[in-house]
Amino acid sequence: MDTRKLKPHYLGHRYRLRKKFISGGFNNLADYEILELVLAYVLPRKDVKVLAKEMINKFGSLKQVFDADTDELKQIKGISDYSAEFLLFLKKFTSLYLSLDIKEKDRLLSPENVKDYLVSALSGEKIEKFYAIILNSGNRVTDCLEIESGTVNKSLLIPRKIAEIALKHRAASIVIAHNHPGGTLKPSQSDINATVAVKKSLESIEISLLDHIIISNNNYFSFKEYNLI
Repeated sequence: MDTRKLKPHYLGHRYRLRKKFISGGFNNLADYEILELVLAYVLPRKDVKVLAKEMINKFGSLKQVFDADTDELKQIKGISDYSAEFLLFLKKFTSLYLSLDIKEKDRLLSPENVKDYLVSALSGEKIEKFYAIILNSGNRVTDCLEIESGTVNKSLLIPRKIAEIALKHRAASIVIAHNHPGGTLKPSQSDINATVAVKKSLESIEISLLDHIIISNNNYFSFKEYNLI
């Protein structure tokens, strides 16, 4: 037998995984199998099943693999710069798609769409970031903006900056959001004070603050839902 003509065993396995995905989506796949499919695009000549399982075991879950930064990913033997950057690209692309989706709606009919976008954009971030969702008079999302990152004096900086952004983008209303990296969803007193200041700042220029959303650990807290706004 001419062994040179034999195909690597993992090619048949990848084909079966792709068929499972096509027939039933991600619900048909275990987490490590989803990661296998992803890694197959950047490591086409390697059996990545063991590697996928190792990554999930190290980071704790499929989500935490995608939340890891490129330096952490490259500590895994077999993950190159290119592979780590591709995983980062996929996460950022997901956020991009969700932002495009809510901007293309005729009207913001479901606040859940905004929350899904914010969870995608902010969950897993290791530093605090602030976002603003800009809506026009027709209640249509026109922009999804990162407005600040890192440690800031929220009560002083954020109200002024949000008001400036709102005027620049001709907003009729705004949703603001920030994340608590690795922390609780419960708003701090600083969060509450900053929200009050933002609301007053926007009201002075006749712009509505629709909600303030805190993101942490793939979940959210809505000021509006708890009647804090």
